[in-house]
Amino acid sequence: MKIIIAGAGEVGTHLAKMLSTDYHELTIIDNDEARLAAVSEVTDAVTIEGSPTSIEILRQAGVDKADLFIAVVPAKEQDANLVSSMLAKQMGAKTVTARINNEEYLNHENKLFFTDLGIDLLFYPERNAANEIINLLKESRTSEIMDFAHGKLQLVVFKLGEGAPLIDKCPKDFNYPAGDLSFRAIAISRDGTTIIPHGETRFHQNDMVYVIAKKEGIEECMKYSGKGEISIKRLLILGGGRIGEMVAQKMENICDYVKIIEMKPERCKYLSEKLTKTTVVNGDGRNSELLQEEDAEGFDAYVAVSSNSEINILSCVETKRIGVTKTIAEVEDIEYIKLAESMGVDAVINKKLITASRIYRFTLNNKVRSVKYLTGTDAEMLEFVVNPNSPITKDKLKNLDFPDDAIIGGVIRGNESFIAVGETEFKPYDRVAVFALPEALKKLDRYFI
Repeated sequence: MKIIIAGAGEVGTHLAKMLSTDYHELTIIDNDEARLAAVSEVTDAVTIEGSPTSIEILRQAGVDKADLFIAVVPAKEQDANLVSSMLAKQMGAKTVTARINNEEYLNHENKLFFTDLGIDLLFYPERNAANEIINLLKESRTSEIMDFAHGKLQLVVFKLGEGAPLIDKCPKDFNYPAGDLSFRAIAISRDGTTIIPHGETRFHQNDMVYVIAKKEGIEECMKYSGKGEISIKRLLILGGGRIGEMVAQKMENICDYVKIIEMKPERCKYLSEKLTKTTVVNGDGRNSELLQEEDAEGFDAYVAVSSNSEINILSCVETKRIGVTKTIAEVEDIEYIKLAESMGVDAVINKKLITASRIYRFTLNNKVRSVKYLTGTDAEMLEFVVNPNSPITKDKLKNLDFPDDAIIGGVIRGNESFIAVGETEFKPYDRVAVFALPEALKKLDRYFI
């Protein structure tokens, strides 16, 4: 594909790194020479210095031949994303997407307005991150969660702590009849390596385990994790930026008590007026004594979404030490993600990865409904729709020579869902949940064409 990225900031650079490994023809536009130099060091993309709202610059980039145009200029320059996307569409780009920072644009009626203007997808990274955090607070036993078909299947992720019943067991120990299988481990993250488990693979303490489960299988699955349900009634949030605000706005109607700690006095004033049921405290998250002063040990969950990844990680470690059951950290430095998990942070959020997963779907087979990049691995979870003539419909799964670096977790057929096993046969319009390592992505196309 010919792909043009407008904006070489954090999101644009991460997308460029992801897409440059797939042999796309990649061009990046930015008006900052230093940002372009930085992205040139990590990708083979063609770089063009200039404004993406310039018609001449867009022509120079070859927008008329672009299969995908991605506008990810930093959030404060939202207008540039909208204008460049509309221009790109009018000039011939097949699919265009734009980053926004205004939740109003995501209302159903307003999204239709932008669709009429030619923008195929609007994405708001902060909203995506907030939604992820809210889901993790609702299903408090997991480190990551993904729904398929409104929960008919779920991907859940948990870390095996000391004494977890799953330790030293292997998949063959769960030898239920195929029709009765309600969950299945599809991946293990261990010491920085991603393992697709087979019958003899044993689970170890501190493994991060990825499980696909039917709705009715979640409770049984979680028993093996050793993690009990946490009732989150009191929530403490560090950071009153847009993510913190959106999480508080939702959770103050669910929890008994929500408190935000924010460093900027003017932001505190705004939050106090906007959030009618949330206590807002002006304080510096770098001060570890502040957590004790604010009675952090009395909260059920702690969410750190300040602008500093190191502070978010360390404050989660501190609150975990003093007894907070569930900790979630926003970590925007990707190299810190595994460090945060190894230090005991229960869940890590990275808005670049969440955003990249949504956009990456446009570069794959048009039968892919959704993609989620999994933060604890190098892998992705994809949902495919089976075409009536797809090769995957021609035989049982065990006879399809499916790639070793991918695994089919489950299938949704109409209102029914089931876990995939060797005897599984696929039918047209099935929705199939697939876990895949990067090297498997291109191999999957031939099964779902």
